[in-house]
Amino acid sequence: SSETTEWAKIFFWISGERRSVASWGSGNPPISLPNQPNTCPLLALDIGGTLIKLVYFKPDNEGNAGGKLHFVNFQTRCLDECLEFIKSYKFIGNGVIHEASTSANLTIKATGGGAYKFSDVFREKLGVTLHKLDEIDSVVDGANFLLKKIPCESFIHKNGRREPININTTNLFPYLLVNIGSGVSMIKVMGNKKFERVTGTHVGAGTMFGLAKLLTGCMRYDEFLELSRQGDNLVLDLIVKDICGELVGQKQGLSASTLASSFGKVINSRKQLSDYKSEDLAKTLLSAFTYNIAQVSYLVAALLGLKRVFFGGSYIRGHASTMDNISYAIDYWSKGQMQALFLRHEGFLGALGAFMDYENIDTYDLPLEDTKEKEPLHDTFTSPDGISTTEHNESSIFPYLLVNIGSGVSMVEVTGKGKFERIIGTHLGGGTILGLARLLTGCASYEEFLELSQRGNTLAVDLTVGDIYGEHGYSKHNLPASTTAASFGKVSSNKLSDYKAEDLAAALLNAFTYNVGQISYFVAKLSGLRRIFFRGTYVCGHAKTMEKISRSLKYWSKDELQTTFLCHEGFMGAVGAFWSYENMGIANLETEEIMRQVLLGAPYTGGNGPALPLAAHLSLTGGGDVSFRDEVERLQHDNNEMKDEIERLRQENAQLKAALQKIRLDTAFDGKNTPPS
Repeated sequence: SSETTEWAKIFFWISGERRSVASWGSGNPPISLPNQPNTCPLLALDIGGTLIKLVYFKPDNEGNAGGKLHFVNFQTRCLDECLEFIKSYKFIGNGVIHEASTSANLTIKATGGGAYKFSDVFREKLGVTLHKLDEIDSVVDGANFLLKKIPCESFIHKNGRREPININTTNLFPYLLVNIGSGVSMIKVMGNKKFERVTGTHVGAGTMFGLAKLLTGCMRYDEFLELSRQGDNLVLDLIVKDICGELVGQKQGLSASTLASSFGKVINSRKQLSDYKSEDLAKTLLSAFTYNIAQVSYLVAALLGLKRVFFGGSYIRGHASTMDNISYAIDYWSKGQMQALFLRHEGFLGALGAFMDYENIDTYDLPLEDTKEKEPLHDTFTSPDGISTTEHNESSIFPYLLVNIGSGVSMVEVTGKGKFERIIGTHLGGGTILGLARLLTGCASYEEFLELSQRGNTLAVDLTVGDIYGEHGYSKHNLPASTTAASFGKVSSNKLSDYKAEDLAAALLNAFTYNVGQISYFVAKLSGLRRIFFRGTYVCGHAKTMEKISRSLKYWSKDELQTTFLCHEGFMGAVGAFWSYENMGIANLETEEIMRQVLLGAPYTGGNGPALPLAAHLSLTGGGDVSFRDEVERLQHDNNEMKDEIERLRQENAQLKAALQKIRLDTAFDGKNTPPS
């Protein structure tokens, strides 16, 4: 498999002109159906926000049974070309599903949001009705068909090469299916027609491509993939070596080449967007988001006790670097206990599932049998008992998850005083937000970015479930119309000037704070931790940031997880260094009491639990005697005071050390201790 996607071309005629439609060549070979009657050709559609995927049956010979399934796709914005293709193959003239002679009975099986959005267009221009099928139902049916019926359909990907995997069909279930579209859906498949959409993320391929349009100017996803092949992400990415050198990172089990912060180098650079190569920007985007999708997938699979994870969706495109990134990340985070598996026809799962819904499909007369589902290896996550947010003590605070949001994000399990372990991290942190913000909005500081985000409207660039399915949303899977489906998924132009800086800033803050919240929740749940403390310079006591992280945790944990932000969250490193003074023989600094006050302070707590005292509470509405702005100003004032106090104590400590040294010298050389001559 080469780095670039291999393409096959199918030609047809529109108004006397020869047109071509792309099909992923070696990755989507035709599928033989030798027993399928060829009395009428069949087709099915999956109409997405970016691509229309079409599966159709073409007989081998007239009058005889047998033929092949073929796979083609069109840009959704080129819907007319898809309609002309359907006309050119005379699907309509011969009937599509029913054999009745009246055109009113002609229907096409279709899935995806576009099946609803473009239903009237198909009726007006082709005289057919779209038989709308649930999208996730179709995706699962398509995946099960391929895995149980088609030899060598699945494979692993290592170092740019495919290695076919033989699947034992009697032990296929359960597995996790990660469908990468504009957004990402994660589905636990337990058998034929037995599945559950367990979660998803709106930081997916739609986000990656939307940002790619704005940063590189490309307008086709395949152009973006080709650009990424030639790029170097280390021009923009911050790695561990850049932060702490070769040796320090090894203490935490991090190699010098570990990715610390995507786009993190942009923060301290004076370069403008035009100073960077499109290839490097594309490579950085691809690495950032494929690693993130893989990390979330790993956490979900681990929570469900699943070892097998299949990746599908039209954004994979058989692209070698995409699959290598996902494979490496799954192997890395699972310590070799999980494998990322891919499908040759990964982009056509929904269309295949819709095709299988026709009653007269003959798939070798082999039933899609069910296999026994294994019990999930996790317990129900219930709310903590006896946790009070108004009163803490040292024994009740442990264990907890400490999420440090710096350029990257570190997640540390703290089990007691001096007992902790860094268990995981994510490269999409504050450095990513600010790096992208500088490129997209030109802001000079994080404070300026936060101010911009306050005035922005995410709906100007974010794709919602309502944009795909209409005002009623995707009710079958409890996704209301207002749910974000894909951050930056609505970006249609490659001109930055077409978008307001405020809207881009708001969308950036929304995307990455929700992503940090989601990953933190999964990590806490996987580790059995029920309390999370957030700190770091990129929290900055910023009300909107805390609100979004809290809402994310509240959503994912169903309001059962306690979320706490530290009063002096930006100075934990300095305070920790200050705490070490007690190990220098200076006992009267009372560092334990100071640390207790800092660590146990909670200006905002999300989730259930008794309300905090008014002086320490930030309500989501800003009500009460203490407003958001007043509280933020108070926290900033406290931070400044503590910074000054630490500096004063540092100077005092230096003076004490000098005085102590002088006393020791005077004692050593007094009359009683004069060394012999």
